[in-house]
Order: sequence, then C-alpha cells, then structure tokens
Amino acid sequence: MIGICAAIYAVVGRMTDFGLTFLGVAFFPAVVIPAVFAVLFGPWVGGFGAAIGIFIRDMLFHGNPFLSLSAGVPPNFIVFFIIGLMAGRNIDMKKIVTSAALACIVVAAGLLLPTVISPNEFAAATGLSTNHILLVFISTVVVSLAVIVVVSKRWQQWRSYAVGSVIGMAAGAALLSVSYWGYSQLFFDPTGYVAAPVAASFIPILFVWTFVTEIPFVLLVGPPIINACYKAFPSLKLRLSTKNKAKIIE
Repeated sequence: MIGICAAIYAVVGRMTDFGLTFLGVAFFPAVVIPAVFAVLFGPWVGGFGAAIGIFIRDMLFHGNPFLSLSAGVPPNFIVFFIIGLMAGRNIDMKKIVTSAALACIVVAAGLLLPTVISPNEFAAATGLSTNHILLVFISTVVVSLAVIVVVSKRWQQWRSYAVGSVIGMAAGAALLSVSYWGYSQLFFDPTGYVAAPVAASFIPILFVWTFVTEIPFVLLVGPPIINACYKAFPSLKLRLSTKNKAKIIE
C-alpha cells in the first residue's frame, strides 16, 4: 500500500501542480491522496507513501534530489503520519477548540509578522497593501474556524480527521518553510531551481501559502473519497473500528 500510495501521489501530483508556485513551493491539490491512504491504512502507510511519492514527483518537477530530501520528504512524512495517527482516535470538542485556536494563532503570525519585520519586502513580493493583508487574515481565520466547526458538528465521525489535518498541515508547513529557507542559504544556484537565498522574513509567507492552499483539499475532498472507499471495501472500516475498540479496552 505504501508503494501504491507513492505511485499515485507522484503521478497525480505531477499532473496537477499546474506550474503554479510561490518562491518555488507549488500549489498542490494532490495532498488529498496520502491523507486518504493514512486514514484507510494507517499513519506509516500515509507517511512513507507521501515521502516517497513527493520525492518521485520532485525529480519529475525540478530534478533536485537534495532539495526534495531537505524540504519535501520530511514535511510530507510528518503531515500524513499525524493525520493517520489522529484519524483513528476519539477527540472531544475541547481538544478541537484548542487545535482551532492554535491554528488561528500560527496563521495570524504567518500573515502579520512579515508586515512588522519587513513591510516593504512583503509588499514587494506579494503586492498586498496593509488593508489587503488584514482582509486575507480575517478571511483565513473565519474560513478555517468555520470548516472545523462544521465538520465537527455536522459530521462528528470526521472530528479526529479534521483536527489531525489542521495539526499535521500546520506542522508540515512550518517545517517546509524553515527547511526551504535553510536550503536556500547554503545551496542556492543562480542557474538552478533555487536561484538566490530567501530572506528570513519570507518564512511565515511560505508557511501561509503551504497551509492555506493545501488544507482545503485535505478537509473537503478527503472525507467523500474515504466514505466511497468504505462503501466499496467495508473491511477497511471494520478494521478501523476494531482498532479503536482495542484502544478503548486497553
């Protein structure tokens, strides 16, 4: 299953990246694939499948193995391992509220810190004024909270999946941003994919770009696909239920 996950992730990821990037980090709707595998087959399948798949995709996209091993493989493993680990747990509303608040804090920091540290650099890179930044901040917070609350209230069976997705994506986006910045300081090449060092003030922007562009696909597209898999293969859902019962007994 790790091999199947990696293969599908690599192929679909390369076909759907559309060449849309921000500072070299691609818009990547294919993240829903290892999220589904992580829920159906466990955290190790999701984590290793994503890590191998993103490496193959990166070789087809920019062809820099060290960049992929530095800023692609570890974040992907962490994101989908956390999703798979938490998807099978029973998480109460208190934990959901706490994770939602944490997500809002990190997103707020990612959006607002650059305007404090280096507003001119931020404006030059994004073309956004202070008013636009505030609007994006408010919209991001409102939409993130709304999605988590709706999923938790209307589809209670997806509570743990929603919380795991938010925490996993936040952790992965943070690691990717810092790793990409560190790589750019040491291994930039004027003729290569990373042509110049990235300023430290862009770390929060990379975090926001990664988190905001990927979390909707994991939260909104993942559950319908997982449900379809459960209907096609009921044994997958039975396996998860048996695992949860064993944890409760322990």
